[in-house]
Amino acid sequence: MATKLRLQRHGKKGKPFYHVVAADARAKRDGRFIEKLGTYNPNTNPATIEINFDKALDWMMKGAQPTDTVRALLSYSGIMHKKHLLEGVRKGALTEEQAEKKFEAWKTEKEAKIQAKKDGLTTKNDNDLASKLAAETATKEARAKDIAAKNAPEPTAEEE
Repeated sequence: MATKLRLQRHGKKGKPFYHVVAADARAKRDGRFIEKLGTYNPNTNPATIEINFDKALDWMMKGAQPTDTVRALLSYSGIMHKKHLLEGVRKGALTEEQAEKKFEAWKTEKEAKIQAKKDGLTTKNDNDLASKLAAETATKEARAKDIAAKNAPEPTAEEE
């Protein structure tokens, strides 16, 4: 039985939400599956990816073939890198300790990149909000000045 790791679409029209599943290759897209491995929500920024690391790695080591999108998600989560290192251990190119050390270094670097992106998004949102507030305040002051000038009594010839 050929097994695939693929996405199963859920959610409403225009707001997709996916389950990452291990399924028989002959099953329908949203049909029968063997095991649910996680979820993927592309509607958030950055996209939310929650995958059970151990289950997905186990399926990959058993020979399950991921689709292109799931391969990208697994790569983002580090499962493809871990599989690559474990294949090296199996072939004798690395020891288990070296593989774990390399994976931990990769994982800390990846988490730092993700946190930097999240921080960049929050500061960008804060800056956008501040600039919108400043523009709104300037517009409000200009309107108040125009209204005050309009409502001020005009000087007559006798007063001059």
